[in-house]
Amino acid sequence: MTVETKNVLSALAALAQESRLAVFRLLVQAGPQGMAASKIGEHLGIPPSSLSFHLKELSHAELIGSRQDGRFVIYAANIGSMNALLGFLTENCCAGVPCTPAPSDACPGC
Repeated sequence: MTVETKNVLSALAALAQESRLAVFRLLVQAGPQGMAASKIGEHLGIPPSSLSFHLKELSHAELIGSRQDGRFVIYAANIGSMNALLGFLTENCCAGVPCTPAPSDACPGC
């Protein structure tokens, strides 16, 4: 198993939980400015102790990053890691031939 595969497995494991997936999707929507942990918890109805655990798991998987802004910790999605994960998952799509989704979302020729 390569390091890249380990990173992919870590990211997929982190996203394979309902609350963490919701947090990640919210942070993707928030964009690069991110969102304070308290606002994430309020928006998703996740108690602070549980949210801390989920944020830690997403951070360890390198799917999110954080920065201090005064007394707040701001979290933002790591778009580079997200794109790398998507690239890894679709790397061999359609036998390497660029595909455009058909109306049924299937790859042409797949």
